[in-house]
Amino acid sequence: MSHQSISSIAFVGLGAMGAPMAENLVRKQFRVTGFDMREAAREALVAAGGHAAASAKEAAEGAEALLLMVVNAAQARAVLFEAGALAALAPGATVILMATCPPGEAEAIAAEVTKTGRHFIDAPVSGGVNGARNATLTIMVGAPAESFARAKPVLDALGDKVFHVGEKAGQGATVKTVNQLLCGVHIAVAAEALSLAEKAGIDGRLLFEIMGGSAASSWMLRDRGPRMHEPDPAVASAVDIFVKDLGIVLDAGRAAKTALPLAAAAHQMFLSASGLGHGGRDDSQVVRAYRALNAKPANDA
Repeated sequence: MSHQSISSIAFVGLGAMGAPMAENLVRKQFRVTGFDMREAAREALVAAGGHAAASAKEAAEGAEALLLMVVNAAQARAVLFEAGALAALAPGATVILMATCPPGEAEAIAAEVTKTGRHFIDAPVSGGVNGARNATLTIMVGAPAESFARAKPVLDALGDKVFHVGEKAGQGATVKTVNQLLCGVHIAVAAEALSLAEKAGIDGRLLFEIMGGSAASSWMLRDRGPRMHEPDPAVASAVDIFVKDLGIVLDAGRAAKTALPLAAAAHQMFLSASGLGHGGRDDSQVVRAYRALNAKPANDA
């Protein structure tokens, strides 16, 4: 089939990251038809120059690409198979799955999509809401070279760090899984360090200023550390996202018979923060689980 370029895109999942991503595609002159359960999200896309559909299937009607920025693999399946979006797409269309999914799930969905003669791109992203807004996302792609080449102009409109990590669906998901392992452990360990310092009466802000400029630093320590001192920081990404993502990390470890003891410990701390009622708060608030554990009075909002 000829290398026709993708011009019409169905975009399902106009959330905190999805909405600005869809708008970036509109800005790059793609024809974008979006669907989200929330009417306000659909209206915002129309106001930005896109189009809205009343269902995922309607959005996908005849589109050359379907971009899924949904929460998980179960939602992706519901859109593709139950809602009928896959069958509604143009015959040689490309499905781009950008949700964080277990590698095995991405592979299984890919098999069902490609047997209809369509392309499948396993393309999870990193960079959060800011990366989505500024089109500076990191995108990790597992797909055959030909499918990747076809989807690349779309991916380039969303991120400035697009990596082809392997020929197989599931390989993008694996790289994203490793990314989440590091991010989750880095946030938790920063909170752990803070707990020890605070117990000894050291000013936490000063601590992170010192650590942020030393070999002990990490991107997460510099970014999330300052928010650990705020009573109720704006939510960049929620505690429950890491409950989910570190769960995926541990499942991938089990599937590959790989021990991940640090990821498991970090997962327990995010789970604990969620259990204390902080699941919807910014992920820096995993520090609240440490405060509960170490009996530091919470500076509750």
